[in-house]
Amino acid sequence: MTSATAGTGLTGADFEKFRDYFYKRTGIQFSESKRYFVDKRIDNCIRASGYDSFAGWFGALRLGDKPALLQELINQLTVNETYFLREDYQFDALLNAVLPEVLKNRSRIPGPIKILSLPCSTGEEPYSIALRLLEEWPHIDTVDVEIHGADIDSEVLARARHASYGERSLQRVPKPWVAKYFNLVGAGRYQLDESIRGAVTLHQINVCDTATMRNFRDFDVVFCRNVLIYFDELSSRRAAENLYGSMRPGAYLFLGHSESMSRISPIFTPTRLPEGIVYQRPTGAK
Repeated sequence: MTSATAGTGLTGADFEKFRDYFYKRTGIQFSESKRYFVDKRIDNCIRASGYDSFAGWFGALRLGDKPALLQELINQLTVNETYFLREDYQFDALLNAVLPEVLKNRSRIPGPIKILSLPCSTGEEPYSIALRLLEEWPHIDTVDVEIHGADIDSEVLARARHASYGERSLQRVPKPWVAKYFNLVGAGRYQLDESIRGAVTLHQINVCDTATMRNFRDFDVVFCRNVLIYFDELSSRRAAENLYGSMRPGAYLFLGHSESMSRISPIFTPTRLPEGIVYQRPTGAK
């Protein structure tokens, strides 16, 4: 197929070149069935950056001397659907089973317990972890905890730092928590209290980028939910290895309910908890 799609001027051959480029940069691969979604967002990027054709825009993108072009593209093409306390049974597992084991195994290791949420999107997941710990974990006043969030999308990270949410995003948050931790800032908009925002450190990172993932080390718990399903086999394996490298021996990894590490890599050990499956970096692993 060589005809161009209206708006972008993107031919079938152009789409193949773009898809290969984006895959190499992010690990995300789009099938032909996503063509309309991709074309529409590429068109938005071309118009926003002042180019009048796909060829000119893509040439500048590949040269790499305008990194803002790639970041805008990533922001357009990544999906960031989330809300507070999503898949809350995994937070139950964190409090009821995982953290007690972490505490027991870390009793002679100095430093805080470290938790990573990746991708964190607009912040609902790492902030949900903070709220559950503050409200329900009995050791929060005596144990140091670091919570980190990371995402490839600079736009959603900016929104996470501002931490202003609509009622749909807060629909599962108990009303007393909303009253205690959120401030009404407009019609149906609530901003998370600065004390909670300041307790979560946010980073921009691509989980498939091994070089930058090396900066993330010694995490006791990692949430990486509903992202590996967007990768092919090679990218999923690379992401799994990068996550493995970011974790302490014995650390725990939570995936989304439709994801299974057994289909990706054997390096993690599945552990069955009452709330479901969690994956561990084996103790003694280097």
